Amino acid sequence: MTARRLKWLSFVPKALLLFVLTGCGGPQSVLNPQGIQAIRLAKLFWIFTGVCGAVWILVLIAMMIAVSGIRAEFRSLDPLVVDAQGERTMTIVVGSLVTLTALILISFTFLSYLATRGLAAPGEALSIEVTGYQWWWNVKYESADPSQVFNTANELHVPVGRPVKIDLKAGDVIHSFWVPNLSGKQDLIPGQDNVLTFTPRRAGWYRGQCAEFCGWQHAHMAFLVIVESQSDFDAWRAAQLETANSLSGDRAAAGGDSSGGEHVFMTRGCALCHAIRGTDAGGRAGPDLTHLASRRTLAAGTLPNTKQDLLAWIADPQAIKPGNKMPKVPLDRSELEALGNYLGTLQ
Repeated sequence: MTARRLKWLSFVPKALLLFVLTGCGGPQSVLNPQGIQAIRLAKLFWIFTGVCGAVWILVLIAMMIAVSGIRAEFRSLDPLVVDAQGERTMTIVVGSLVTLTALILISFTFLSYLATRGLAAPGEALSIEVTGYQWWWNVKYESADPSQVFNTANELHVPVGRPVKIDLKAGDVIHSFWVPNLSGKQDLIPGQDNVLTFTPRRAGWYRGQCAEFCGWQHAHMAFLVIVESQSDFDAWRAAQLETANSLSGDRAAAGGDSSGGEHVFMTRGCALCHAIRGTDAGGRAGPDLTHLASRRTLAAGTLPNTKQDLLAWIADPQAIKPGNKMPKVPLDRSELEALGNYLGTLQ
């Protein structure tokens, strides 16, 4: 065997180990808990894994001992001879193991109960209503003051260390809200409102995903949870409460005539499905686009939010995400560019 082949073979175990460990971290991993509720669930997972692993090893050892003992008995004893002492011993061992199994199951049930009780977030929680649609998320920040209520889509911003209460609703079929780094999963069921709470403990961004098959583009129904300091969250919320930015730059670029991006948006059907606060656009069938340019992704995590990807999405959304409810609108190149420039101003 050549030295090169030996070197390649020595690399294989390291590569396999690295492949396994990649699932233990990152922005979408139950093994990298960054929320109080996720930490409780991770501890429960490791307890279950440790106990079940130990039981599995003990069963294998017992099986090997039993097989070796049976072979020895076949060689040394008449198979018709009954070993009374051995039978009594076996009865005691089996009975003890059955009792131990029952105790383990009861302990697992009790630990699960304690972990579930601790999932409720204590303290004054930030209240957010999330509604799942095929295949995107409407995010509504609630408040007792109606002037502080606003909608965004596919992206949640929350302050670090503060409890968050998510009111979950389904707009069409069953979905499931899951941010593995922060909490467990919870279903969104038509006609039934569910609640999920979590308390993030570290700033960063975490990826969430619909965890219930909901149709053709189920895999392309993701969202982001941005955990930031209280001051950064307050600044973001204040910006989100603003109406759409002045479009003077877009109008100047378009020559100030009807070819401007705002005119394209209002006259080519976009305003029938999308809302932009501060304009006449008040559609509710699709995501609110008031601050589209401030978001990190497009089409529920399908594309990064860049100008090129935005133009590609507008030009032919069915080619990128087949089956979604956004139709292909025929636009010439100048209209497409103007519309892209306009949407790019919506910070």
